Amino acid sequence: MKNLVFAISFTIVLPAALLAQKGIDTQTQKIKEEANKTTTRGTDASRSFNWGKDKTVVRERLPNPYKLNSRRDVLVETITQVLKERKILVDEASSRLGDGIIITQPFVFAKGPVTTQSELNRYGVLEFADNAWSRGQYTLTIEVQSIDGVQNNVSVNARVEGRSATNGLTSEWAPVRSSGLAEDEFLAKLVEAVTGNSPDTPETPDQ
Repeated sequence: MKNLVFAISFTIVLPAALLAQKGIDTQTQKIKEEANKTTTRGTDASRSFNWGKDKTVVRERLPNPYKLNSRRDVLVETITQVLKERKILVDEASSRLGDGIIITQPFVFAKGPVTTQSELNRYGVLEFADNAWSRGQYTLTIEVQSIDGVQNNVSVNARVEGRSATNGLTSEWAPVRSSGLAEDEFLAKLVEAVTGNSPDTPETPDQ
């Protein structure tokens, strides 16, 4: 009798144990499969990176001379106002406003050895980088040439100079070839004053 009961119990328990064992195996297999899965990813060589495109836009230099629509006398007045806003003084003795020629007094844009060296590299083309520069300045010559009654070409030329120490006691102003930055900066402000649109304002990219 005992053998019969034992046989029946064994018959019931064994399948359950096998099913349980099967469940463990299935779960273990699933864990192994999850662990062995390889995440699909493109190689670094195939991926593209955005280094800030459309965030920093450097425009091209404006044409010089630049054509503007305005009467010459009005344009000359606008030029003097733009110079005044930039704290650049007009040399009244050298200028001929009636002929559309405006010459400025020297405008100091940098002081001190560290600042001057950096700024002269922007406004000029340094051929002797070992000079001990202490100041930088430029003088603008602006000429308005009439095309017809309402169109004029405005040309801007900058004479850039750096003050360099020749020895420990004296210093002098030395000419530096212009990089075109001073001319472009002034033209950009003049275009904005005449047209109401700044060339330095980045265009909104198409959506």
